[in-house]
Amino acid sequence: MSWVFTGDITGYSAVATGFLRSRPVENTVLVTVLESLRARGLTAYGDAPAVLGSWFAAGCVSGAVVHTPPFPMLLSSMPPPAVRELAEALDADGRRPPGVTARQGIAEAFAARWKAVTGADFTIWERRRLYRLTGVRPPATPGRSRLAGPADRDLLLDWYHDAEREIRERPGDHAAAVDDRIAYGGLTLWERDGVPVALAGRTRMVAGMVRIAPVYTPPEHRFHGYGAAATAAVSQAAVDAGAKEVVVFTDLANPGSNALHQRIGYQPLDDYLVISFT
Repeated sequence: MSWVFTGDITGYSAVATGFLRSRPVENTVLVTVLESLRARGLTAYGDAPAVLGSWFAAGCVSGAVVHTPPFPMLLSSMPPPAVRELAEALDADGRRPPGVTARQGIAEAFAARWKAVTGADFTIWERRRLYRLTGVRPPATPGRSRLAGPADRDLLLDWYHDAEREIRERPGDHAAAVDDRIAYGGLTLWERDGVPVALAGRTRMVAGMVRIAPVYTPPEHRFHGYGAAATAAVSQAAVDAGAKEVVVFTDLANPGSNALHQRIGYQPLDDYLVISFT
């Protein structure tokens, strides 16, 4: 049993994709991030190339990690020995991830082991809930949805940066990400009287699964249901495109967002943590 790390996206996909795609909802972030890395390269999320890891037991992959610096390392579900060995393997390689994102139990177990191995303390940066779509219930909101196109690029970049500041995320250059989303029809705008008032996006479909992200409404257009309408529209578009599973994350600290998603047809599935190491 051992961890193997690589920067070879093609080789990694051949080895780990079957394991990750066997549970695409549970591993939604890992599989969609891998799709972006395949499409845009290993530096799609930052200046440093992504690091990919697989845990082998009896010759089979039973755990996986994807780290796109400077963001937290993404952990799949994995057995307890894999969690313990991951902390030791990272430390032995001199790797220092700034944090981890994983299902709650996995994240807590790794953080405790990482502290024991390295002495690094940790804090919970965000508690997230994963929701699964059971059937779209669009709200009666004035306006209409439409796909974002190249003419919307500047507006989308502004909204990406505004959303980033609100959620205390690291500022980044989103030009390539926005261009990629526009190219595959991954961003939908809600318009009122011809004016864009909200945004909802969707990832590429992987193993029949789509994740809704990002969702953003500028402050001046909030409290009118535009974000809910955009989310419902992009969710229905994913279903119409053939998605068997449509999921979305919410911040548990935002009760309004959690209630909104349940009103338009999502049901709670599992809890995740984003943990930062100090």
